[in-house]
Amino acid sequence: MQHNQLSDTICAIATPPGIGAIAVIRLSGKDAITIANKIFYGTDLLQQSSHTIHFGTIRNNNKIIDEVLVSIFKEKKSYTGENTVEISTHGSPYIQQQVLQLVLKNGAKQAGPGEFTFRAFMNGKMDLSQAEAVADVIASTSEASHQLAIQQMRGGFSLEINQLREELIHFASLIELELDFGEEDIEFANRTDLKTLVMNLQNKLHRLIASFNYGNVVKTGVPVAIIGEPNVGKSTLLNVLLNEERAIVSSIAGTTRDTIEDEISIKGINFRFVDTAGIRDTKDEIESIGIKKSYEKIDQASVVLLLVDAVAISEEQLQQQVKMIEQRIHQKNKLLLIIANKVDKGNEKEIKQKFNSFNNVLFISAKDHHNIEQVTEKLFEHVHSGLIASNDTVVTNARHFEALTQANAALINVLEGLDNNITGDFLAMDIRQALYHLGLISGIISNEDLLDNIFSKFCIGK
Repeated sequence: MQHNQLSDTICAIATPPGIGAIAVIRLSGKDAITIANKIFYGTDLLQQSSHTIHFGTIRNNNKIIDEVLVSIFKEKKSYTGENTVEISTHGSPYIQQQVLQLVLKNGAKQAGPGEFTFRAFMNGKMDLSQAEAVADVIASTSEASHQLAIQQMRGGFSLEINQLREELIHFASLIELELDFGEEDIEFANRTDLKTLVMNLQNKLHRLIASFNYGNVVKTGVPVAIIGEPNVGKSTLLNVLLNEERAIVSSIAGTTRDTIEDEISIKGINFRFVDTAGIRDTKDEIESIGIKKSYEKIDQASVVLLLVDAVAISEEQLQQQVKMIEQRIHQKNKLLLIIANKVDKGNEKEIKQKFNSFNNVLFISAKDHHNIEQVTEKLFEHVHSGLIASNDTVVTNARHFEALTQANAALINVLEGLDNNITGDFLAMDIRQALYHLGLISGIISNEDLLDNIFSKFCIGK
């Protein structure tokens, strides 16, 4: 993605396409107020203070396009760090385009995706991780993902990364100083203190790296696969969880031949449920394709709900089904939850005795909505299982996760070097690598390809 020159004034429609009550056309750059003043009739915008709103009309020569409100934000007090103008018009697509064309005609350039936030980054209003969090705030679909994005946008993650870098920079500078006095064999950086520092930094990095599993599922939603033989109540359970008739329920085996997906929020966290085709031996070609997809969903899911008919299934059959699923998920951090359905059709004591040797078993009746809250509570507990305190920094971005992992690898090399008494020049190389990867997160170190990749994913107007 090619950005305009920072000296250009950029513009874009900042509201979604289509008809709405209002629309916003945004300008940013040194000439933003001057350009807006050429087409605005009501007051001289050049004489107005920052953070003021003015009523008037937008005109093309003497032709009135619309009555508008114009908001002014000047330089350091704006989102981008530049003069910024937001023109609020009526939501007509015709009006939006007319105003946009007038702004372009008077000297502005069309903004690319994320270019306003790119300007904010380049002008020091936010670092790179905060800029990425802006996109996460816009894309957040649950309370938890919104809170994590807000925390990062307000600089919580950046502060922790910068503290790690500052601690390491101090020792890096001492070792670099040693290299300047190499012939005199002077040691400025105490190796014991350096080892203690690196181990402390690693503990912090390990916590951040470990938080990514949690942060990623909060951001993208927790995938939950509902697995089981035909007619055990998978579609009924999905409908009950979603509180709507999302899946077809029938007594005919093999009704669900493809995966059906939908999501719900449980205590602020999104869970993406997948109702899969019943797993059984079949000669039906279409049903076989559905069953193959069921196995794929087991591989992709963070949680597998094995639904069984609590009355009809034998202990031997249950052991076979559990073994089959565990063979696919044993190597990953996943939850297998056995849901014994249709408990309303049998003797509760006898049913529970059948499941005595199995862990994580819940007894429900999906048809009667019995104990469904236990399922949702167990899912929520799994995500929160002793992992993150409310004030902890959580990593949600795959790029940050990779950078942290690389920084940790460099620190491992530093420790090995200290144990092997390697010279300062080699220690300095590994420390520089750690600083480099930490710097990539906040944008202290960046390149054009990295910035293009990040900001090209933003919507135009932000």
